Order: sequence, then C-alpha cells, then structure tokens
Amino acid sequence: MIFQAIEFAAGAHRGQYRKGSKIPYIIHPLNVGKILIEHGCSDEVVIAGILHDTVEDTPVNLDNIRQGFGLKVADLVEAASEPDKSGTWENRKKHTIGMLKNLSHEAMILVLADKLDNIRAIREGLERDGEGVWERFNRPREKQKWYYDSLMAVFTDSLTDEQSQNMLDFFNAEVVRVFGNVPQEMKSQSIDAARCF
Repeated sequence: MIFQAIEFAAGAHRGQYRKGSKIPYIIHPLNVGKILIEHGCSDEVVIAGILHDTVEDTPVNLDNIRQGFGLKVADLVEAASEPDKSGTWENRKKHTIGMLKNLSHEAMILVLADKLDNIRAIREGLERDGEGVWERFNRPREKQKWYYDSLMAVFTDSLTDEQSQNMLDFFNAEVVRVFGNVPQEMKSQSIDAARCF
C-alpha cells in the first residue's frame, strides 16, 4: 500500500514544484513519509503522510482517498488539510494552530512530520540562497517566525510521549536554527534539542 500511495501521489502532484524552486513537489510528501517511517509510525500514518497534500493541492478528493486507501487514511489526510484556502494567510495559520489542539495523536504526528520537512527546506534554502529565501513565501520572516513559534508551542504541550519526542526535538532544533530564538518558556527544551546536531 505504501508503494501504491507513492504512485498515486506522484501522479496527483505531477507538474508541481516546491515554492520558488525546480524541485518536484513529490519530494516533500515522500520526505514526510520517510520521517514517519523513521519514527516507527504505522503504515496507515505513513500512507497518509505521503498523500497529505493531495486533497489540498490537487484535484483529488477525500472520496478518492477513502476508496483507494481506506477510511482511517482519509481521516488523517483530512485532519492534515486546510479546509479553506481562500482565507487570508493569517486566518488559515491561526486555524491550523487552533485545530492542532483537537487532533488525534496520529494526526498530530503527521502534521509534525509535515512541518518538520517544511522547516528543514527553509533552513536548507537559507544556507543555499541566504535571506532571499523569504521572498518565496506569502509572508515575511517575522510572520513565519510567529507561525513556527506557535506550532512549536502547541506540539511541545501536546506531544509528551517517547515516540513523539525525538521528532519533536528535531523540529524544535530546526526552528531554533532558522529563527535564532524561541519563546522564553520553551528555551531550555529547544536548546537541549539543538544539541542533537
């Protein structure tokens, strides 16, 4: 089923590229799937990770996911998708932060893996292209910092089990590397996480 999901996602994302780059978009969902595999997640969570942007960014709908991969995978994909991309960036990100608190553990792990790959891509872009990387985004560095600090706070409050901790440490460390500082209440946790590198 994982290989079927890879083929399905590759077809759905055909012709799409990562923001401001020539990197085929499919690399991102494959990276998310890889992160989930490396952290011992179930096949259903891995499959949902590979498919997580198909409903949001392609003509694929949740019925297609249910028929091809089952109800649980479809529910996880739905949980990881923004329901309305027509709102402002600020409102959409506030919605994401708010809905995270109500997600199942598996759905939150899926979203964490997605955000981990995103922040790694930003860090790699900064290393390669410098501060110009922020021009690729809909909002400047300060807004992105607010978003990732907010995500870090929610993930840290909600994901306290051992399985999640390693992935969370990597996420927090990447946020520190990209933005240079973190909210005061999280500083000691993030500094510890940064020692992983």
